[in-house]
Amino acid sequence: MNLEYRHLIDPNLPDTARVWIYQSNRLFSLQEALQLEAGLNAFTAEWKTHGTPVPAAGYLFFGQFLVLIADETDATVSGCSTDKSVHFIQSIEAAYGVQLMDRTTLAFVVKDRLQLLPLAQLNYAIEHEFVGPATLYFNNLVSDLAGLKNEWVVPVGRSWLAKRFAALSINESAS
Repeated sequence: MNLEYRHLIDPNLPDTARVWIYQSNRLFSLQEALQLEAGLNAFTAEWKTHGTPVPAAGYLFFGQFLVLIADETDATVSGCSTDKSVHFIQSIEAAYGVQLMDRTTLAFVVKDRLQLLPLAQLNYAIEHEFVGPATLYFNNLVSDLAGLKNEWVVPVGRSWLAKRFAALSINESAS
């Protein structure tokens, strides 16, 4: 699986730009992807906060992750402008029959493919070695462009999930 995406990001956006990542519960078809990219471009071109245009970009990465990036150098995205982005994402959910707001499903690269795993099944996946410290994980909790570039796709052992391995090791040694 080709995990190169950084070169697609607008180089004019600063590393401090705010990032929102929405993970789809399924892969978008090529036709859907083309429609989504046009919709993302239209939304970010018109995005405003308190009447001020927001320098922004939107991307569909790996056919499954919608990423919104906003440069808040001159104006903070909050209130109504945040609501507009949420309504935009909800409209995509409705139009394509997908879930984008579910934060309880995790994404990994397993056997060179993107695999989704409900958080509730993570311990089972760790115990049965479907997921290990070197497994690549999509850390959708990154909040700025620097994080998107450097901390989004990371080995599980370098993410917040590393604590799960430590907790399982403690529980196994106590048994």
